[in-house]
Amino acid sequence: MRQVRKKVVSAALAPVLVVGGIAAVVATAATVTSVTLTAGADVNLSGRGHGHGRGMGQWGALGYAKRGWPAEKILRHYYGGTTAGKADKPEVSVILTKQSSVNVRADAGLRVGGQTVAPGQAVRLAGTTATITSGCNGAVVASVPLGASPFVDPINPAPSRPATELLKLCSNGAVYRGGLGLVDGKVVNRLHVDDYVKGVIPRESLPRWADEGGAEALKAQAVAARTYALAALAKGKKIDDTMNSQVYGGVSGEDPRTNIAADATAGQILLAGGVPAFTEFSASTGGYTAGGNFPAVQDEGDTVSPAHTWTATVSADSVGRAFGVGGLKSLEVTQANGLGPDFGRALKVRAIGSGGTKEITGEEARTLLKLKSAWFSIAGQTTKPQIVAPPTGPGAGVGAPGPLENFDLGSLLRGVADNVRFDQGTIDRLLGAAGTAFAAKQTALGGRRSPLGQPLGVPALTEDGRGVQQRFQRGVMLYTPQTGAVALSPRGLRAFNKRGGLVALGFPRVDAI
Repeated sequence: MRQVRKKVVSAALAPVLVVGGIAAVVATAATVTSVTLTAGADVNLSGRGHGHGRGMGQWGALGYAKRGWPAEKILRHYYGGTTAGKADKPEVSVILTKQSSVNVRADAGLRVGGQTVAPGQAVRLAGTTATITSGCNGAVVASVPLGASPFVDPINPAPSRPATELLKLCSNGAVYRGGLGLVDGKVVNRLHVDDYVKGVIPRESLPRWADEGGAEALKAQAVAARTYALAALAKGKKIDDTMNSQVYGGVSGEDPRTNIAADATAGQILLAGGVPAFTEFSASTGGYTAGGNFPAVQDEGDTVSPAHTWTATVSADSVGRAFGVGGLKSLEVTQANGLGPDFGRALKVRAIGSGGTKEITGEEARTLLKLKSAWFSIAGQTTKPQIVAPPTGPGAGVGAPGPLENFDLGSLLRGVADNVRFDQGTIDRLLGAAGTAFAAKQTALGGRRSPLGQPLGVPALTEDGRGVQQRFQRGVMLYTPQTGAVALSPRGLRAFNKRGGLVALGFPRVDAI
């Protein structure tokens, strides 16, 4: 949706998208429309979504849950190429940025330095010593060397323990599951990942969704949050309790409705290439995910989002200052990913002013202009941005296809010699290239008005392992590096099969729609 207001003189802007933190670099000869913006003029933007748009859209998950989708289907939709798995290294350590000391108690008692601390007693950590006191800040009962573990632990470290066993800080009454310790001068909460997600889900989504038909969305959030934490740790990253990782509030941040979601999905994670997938998520995709580690997909569930569409007005002077180009003369989105209305997300944005020209990524423009997302267009822009399909990262598109609708692709492949095997890295690159090619072909065929309809599931290897297939509502696309993406309608597929299919003809090279 675009909105033109009377104050707008004109501006040229085209969407630019950063996927996985790296902007697509493509040479362009985009024409800059000569536009003069007077001091005090306004630049009016129309946008979609809230956040980076990578991975699961939380509002979209709610929308799909209300349509009856189970959590498993929601996760398959957003995290294409992943497989279901179980957490085999379930312990996480979270830096508590708002806590400065460890002085704790628990109604059922504690354990520290290999010793059991009786109920009613508290433990205070300093250096390599644990001081046991009679209650918080009471008389000293004993001093215990910490040894190799600088943590105070509950009587039973298992997840989902009763409230009497949980540790409570003497300083402010904050309650945490698992153990608390001092590591490099920072307070750290060491706990089972299933307990961790209980303190994350209500801070990263809305517990009331459980009362609004969105319980499955909360389950999907639990799996995504659990997987994200384990993937971060596997990459050697440290986790804290802020949005730098995932917002985590300990027990005080929990809600019974989201705890149900955590318990219902205990241990469940998503795998890509046999390791936890980097399951990013954002509030609202605006109707199409951004791609990146997972194939970009349409997000019809996002229609329930309050940020599904939005508008913003920024003065020309503010834009000029933000970009550092002086008095603004023109503003243009020069590259976009082409997914969804108004050319999709901005990948590169160019500002020309009295002090020079500057081109930055769409995400950088989003930050500078304080916008909800990088999916935006400028009222009055007349030049079309260059369309650059989003790249897909390692693991994107890897996974088994679901049953095909309207026709049987299996008959196409039956009888092909199964004598080709690739290593996982080759498979990842093949599927990534195919995902990009399928998205570009879909755009060329009319996008949402494509005769094949919308994608179903995610790209996957064909049964012979020599190419990639992508199901659509009314057809299929096939891909090899030699043929590129080729579209077949059910009728075209039947005609291809009639002539011998892959066995006789190899992969098709011409669309049949």
